[in-house]
Amino acid sequence: MFTPAAKAMAEKLGLKKGRANLEEFADTLQQLATADKNLVAVTSDSRGSGKLAPYGKALPKQIVEVGIAEQNLVGITAGLAACGKKAFGVSPSCFLTARSLEQIKNDVCYSNVPAVLVGISSGVSYGALGSTHHSLHDFAVLRAINNLTLIAPADNFETREAVKFAAAAKRPVFLRFGKAAMLDVIPAGTKFEAGQAITLREGKDVAFLASGETVIHALLAAAHLAEAGLSARVLSFHTIKPLDTAAVLAAGRECRAVVTVEEHMVHGGLGEAVAATLLAAGLAPRFKIVGLPDEDTVTGAQADIFRHYGISMEGLAETARGLLKT
Repeated sequence: MFTPAAKAMAEKLGLKKGRANLEEFADTLQQLATADKNLVAVTSDSRGSGKLAPYGKALPKQIVEVGIAEQNLVGITAGLAACGKKAFGVSPSCFLTARSLEQIKNDVCYSNVPAVLVGISSGVSYGALGSTHHSLHDFAVLRAINNLTLIAPADNFETREAVKFAAAAKRPVFLRFGKAAMLDVIPAGTKFEAGQAITLREGKDVAFLASGETVIHALLAAAHLAEAGLSARVLSFHTIKPLDTAAVLAAGRECRAVVTVEEHMVHGGLGEAVAATLLAAGLAPRFKIVGLPDEDTVTGAQADIFRHYGISMEGLAETARGLLKT
C-alpha cells in the first residue's frame, strides 16, 4: 500500500497496523446483533465479500440473503426498519448506489426509516476489475439526497464507533468501507461524533481535509512536510454529510492552503462540499481537490491507482508545496 519511504514514515510515527475496516465492521455488527435479537443483516450475494460469513453462521435467524438483487435489498432493509427492526443492508457500493438509487431515495430517505445501508469495497477497492466495479460517484449522489448521514471511516476505531452510531440512529445512515488493511491513525481516548471531524495533527501552513482510506496518506504527507519545516494540519472528515463546517472554516481562516483528499471523483464529493463552505463564508485560501479526475480511470491495485492520482505521501506533499509556492 505504501512506498518504502512512506512505510518508513509510518514506522517512525509508531502507527500500528490494524485490519480492513470491513472486517472490523462485520465483527462489530455481530457483537451488536448477539446482544440485540432485533438487529438483522440483509445481503445481496455479498455475505462473503462483506465478511459476514461468521455472522451468518452464528446468527442464522438474523441474516437475510436476497441474491444479486440490490433494489430488493434496499426495499427489504427499509421494510424491516419500518417494522421496528434495526436493519443493515450490505452490498458493494458500486452497485448499491447506482442500481438502487431510487430505492435509497424513496424507500429509505423519503420514508425516513432508520435503515443502515453499507457500501462495501468502495472507491477503487476492486482495483483491476475496472470502472464497472469502481465506486467514485457515491458521495456525489448520496449528498444530493436529503435525510441521510454519510460516513466513511479512516481506521478501525472510527469504523467501530460509526457502526455503533448507526445501530442507535433514528434516521437513515450510509456507511462506506474499503478492503485494505488499515493503520490505526486515531489517538487513544478520542471521542467519535458523527458530523464532527477529528483533528490528527495541528498546523498553519496547509490543512489536509481527508476522508476514509486517504486519511493515512494525508497524515504521512504532513509528517514528511514537517521534516522540511512546513506545518500541516490533518483532519479526518469521517462524516461527509453533515459536514463539519466549523472545522472547514477554521482551516480556511488559519491555514495558508487547504487540500481535500478523497477516494472519489473530484466532482460532487468532499472537496466540492468544502469549497462551497469556504466560498460562502468569503474565504479563499489556496485550494486543491485531490481525487480522481474526470477521465477514464486507470485500473490496477488500489495502491497503484492512489499513487497514479497523487493520493500518497509523496503526491500530497508535492501538491501542498506547489500551493504554498504560488
